[in-house]
Amino acid sequence: MKTRIYVLAAATTAALTLGGCANNAQLGTGAGAVAGGLAGNALFGGTLGTVGGAAAGALVGNEVGKRSDRR
Repeated sequence: MKTRIYVLAAATTAALTLGGCANNAQLGTGAGAVAGGLAGNALFGGTLGTVGGAAAGALVGNEVGKRSDRR
């Protein structure tokens, strides 16, 4: 239970910090990392699942953000 509270607190902090990002690629990377970390923790549990999900989410979010910047 404590782990989920810490993850939620980290996600909230990251979301508030991302408000000043310069472009969609940066915003997508941060948002993807947060969402991926939450999904990885929920699906696999533990540190490895959270970090793996955050890494995968960051990669996907960065690509989505880059495509938005090109438009």
